[in-house]
Amino acid sequence: MERLSHEAAGRGRFITFEGIDGAGKSSQIDAVVSLLRAQGRVVEQSREPGGTALGERLRELLLHEAMHLETEAMLMFAARREHLAARIEPALAAGHWVVCDRFSDATFAYQVGGRGLARDKFEALEAWVHPGLQPDLTLLFDLPPEIAAARVAATGAAPDRFEREQRDFFERVRTAYLERARLDPARFCIVDATRSPASIRADIEDVVRDRLQP
Repeated sequence: MERLSHEAAGRGRFITFEGIDGAGKSSQIDAVVSLLRAQGRVVEQSREPGGTALGERLRELLLHEAMHLETEAMLMFAARREHLAARIEPALAAGHWVVCDRFSDATFAYQVGGRGLARDKFEALEAWVHPGLQPDLTLLFDLPPEIAAARVAATGAAPDRFEREQRDFFERVRTAYLERARLDPARFCIVDATRSPASIRADIEDVVRDRLQP
């Protein structure tokens, strides 16, 4: 497996977790953070939308308030710009590792793939907000939307406005995620999220070691 390169000596590494709602990312994020910290790494764990006080307020709006699609996309990137400036960029510059639940791939999948945002508008926002910066490794948890929906329903939690979308929406989101992965195979690792948590954990720990460890 090819090892990813560093942009500069001393820079930290940036790992993101992606996938449709119900893919089972949360426990695996905690496992990777624990693995890295056990190795003596300084790790910044975060999520999007969110990650800062302002980002968390924007998250509440994005998850629960109806809005125009372009407003939704711009708010996603506004929260991301604040997150980058306040946490991600300083952590990477200090040599720390950043592990984040979602980043711009999610906006591509949900807003472009799921909702139909024009691709050129997404690309303009991405180039403006984080030109030249992409994660060193993106773990894409892939599974059929019907399995994901059953998992979300089993939690008993009140669904947000994205989780209330119909199955065809999540089919489009899944397709967009897989397209994004196909276009950048050196960065992405597709994880079969239908398997047991223990099996998934073993695989992603191997991927992190193989691709990112010196």
